[in-house]
Amino acid sequence: MPHPDITDRADLEALLRRFYAAAFADPLIGPYFTEVAALDLDAHLPHITDFWESALLRSGAYRRNAFAPHRGLHRSRPLTAEHFGRWVQLWHAAVDGRYTGPVADRAKTQGERIALAMLRRIAGPETGGGDGGFVPLSALLLRT
Repeated sequence: MPHPDITDRADLEALLRRFYAAAFADPLIGPYFTEVAALDLDAHLPHITDFWESALLRSGAYRRNAFAPHRGLHRSRPLTAEHFGRWVQLWHAAVDGRYTGPVADRAKTQGERIALAMLRRIAGPETGGGDGGFVPLSALLLRT
């Protein structure tokens, strides 16, 4: 049976909880969430959900600067294409493991665009945003 598409805030919250469980446990990017940012997911999740609800469902709920915290992380411990690549990899797997359809496809595309834009803003336009660090999804086992 095919997965449903992302339709509302509850879907986004479930997706984000799935994604962050994988991201926190990941040996490459997990320490950015657990040590560098010491992210309290329960406190931060409403803001992250606002961001994705605005981006995908056009709610207009997000009123913050998504780049600022990432710039701060980069200053504490530099982020590279490999880090953003892993983020994209985990994001795709989390979406694919739970949802399918036009909004799910847009979530993956937006995730790639956001990762590339963050990388360029943090590391400079000379990064080019090429394949450096972007790991093929086939290498990931977060499909279930």
